[in-house]
Amino acid sequence: MHCGHVDPTSDATYDLLVIGGGATGTGIALDAATRRLKVALVERDDFASGTSSKRAKLVHGGVRYLEKAVKELDYEQYKLVCAALRERRYFLDIAPHLSKAPYLWIGTKLYDLLAGAEGLKSSKAFPTLDASQIVGGLVYYDGQHNDARMNVTLAMTAAVYGAMVVNHVEVTRLEKDDDGKVCGVRVRDSLAGDDEEFIVRARGVINATGPFADTIHHLDEPSTRDIVMPSSGVHIVLPKWVGPADLGLIDPSSDGRVIFLLPWQDKIVAGTTDRACELDTTPIPEEQDVNWILNELKGLLAPELNLQRSDVLATWSGIRPLVRDPCAKNTEALTRSHLIAVSNSGLLTCVGGKWTTFREMAEDAVDTAISVILPNPPSPARRRGYTPTLTADLASRYVSDHLAHSYGDRAWEVASLSSPAHEPSLRIAGSAYPYLDGEVRYAVRSEYALTAADVLARRTRFPFLAVQTALAALPNIIAIMAEELNWDDRRNRAEFSDTVRFLRSMGLRDKLTDVLVS
Repeated sequence: MHCGHVDPTSDATYDLLVIGGGATGTGIALDAATRRLKVALVERDDFASGTSSKRAKLVHGGVRYLEKAVKELDYEQYKLVCAALRERRYFLDIAPHLSKAPYLWIGTKLYDLLAGAEGLKSSKAFPTLDASQIVGGLVYYDGQHNDARMNVTLAMTAAVYGAMVVNHVEVTRLEKDDDGKVCGVRVRDSLAGDDEEFIVRARGVINATGPFADTIHHLDEPSTRDIVMPSSGVHIVLPKWVGPADLGLIDPSSDGRVIFLLPWQDKIVAGTTDRACELDTTPIPEEQDVNWILNELKGLLAPELNLQRSDVLATWSGIRPLVRDPCAKNTEALTRSHLIAVSNSGLLTCVGGKWTTFREMAEDAVDTAISVILPNPPSPARRRGYTPTLTADLASRYVSDHLAHSYGDRAWEVASLSSPAHEPSLRIAGSAYPYLDGEVRYAVRSEYALTAADVLARRTRFPFLAVQTALAALPNIIAIMAEELNWDDRRNRAEFSDTVRFLRSMGLRDKLTDVLVS
């Protein structure tokens, strides 16, 4: 087994075993580990490889849900917004290097909130808008974060507190005792290239697999009814000239869904709200969805921008696990609250919710597990080492803002693994991007990165910013990983082919890649 994975020869029994390494699963593992429970977590692919890295990057209370709560007098939606706003504050506090609070501009067709000549004030703040099409708007603040790095940080923090955190290990079946109660899982190493399986024993098992929760349910009870309604949101990345660097836009689209335009990582992310979809491990945005977003944006932006399909730097599609309501006719009617359920065998499932409320979901899941399975454990102390001065402290030699905001107090360690600034190998994708060679080494040594896609997409964010640049950086990343992990030429070629296939799901359209991976 590769480094960091559960020892197949061990007869240890964990208090809790968490299936799923997204925001929900790693949050649960961290919560349980800080309560001094013996915890293991297994993830089929990589941390944040699914929904948790493919959303809109917002840490938000849910202004759309508040609108529904008022219009429909829905108290549950109101409680959801209140809880999310409370969690948003905690979110920004616990990881200040990975989160921030930009402000957003909401277009409105109902009333000119900036009356008279001052009505153009919003367009001046957002100069690329077509002022002739906008009546007015309002400005509010919300949160934003680097989702994949936040997810990896949660996993690594859980490991610091003693959790056994595992990626690229797939659960193939649930183990049950003579009474029919879940007592562990059978898993296999998805990178080993064989079908060898082994058992991990646990007193309690938590299903935190997001949109794939029903897949685990069916391992438990094949005839059980599905509780997840998969919902897809398509996102595109555009150059920074499309909008301001510190102001986003949310506006109703032509078909009633919300369309947004948000600054992120020196680029602009645009996308839509949810719509029902089929379950897919690697969803690829449909070209009609990409073009629909572009057409909606053309109706909002000034004509002289002349936004074209060739301006799209990357695309992705994320599948959100909405809790299924048998009476609902569409995904908008589904609740965004999370669900905790315990099956007859004792399998605990935590599903639904959103990134902003991962702490609340984790606490509820572990509380339920303790009440059903485990004795009450003691509570731990917290620790934290990031300071606002870290950027200035690093500035003398390294790409300070980037390292401080990506790694917090671990930035010094990443810097120590990087080439001297005067060497051309310092940057892995040229001077236009701040990523350093030391980040690849750190990802392998300290963040459980085992494939080039792990580094490219979840430890750095290349495919989410500019997919062609990601392709250009790939050989450098493979070379460094080969040195760290002793890969041979055959493995290097396989990594290149596998990663190019992944980049296609992020919008890579270069026809030459068909030759490269053949």
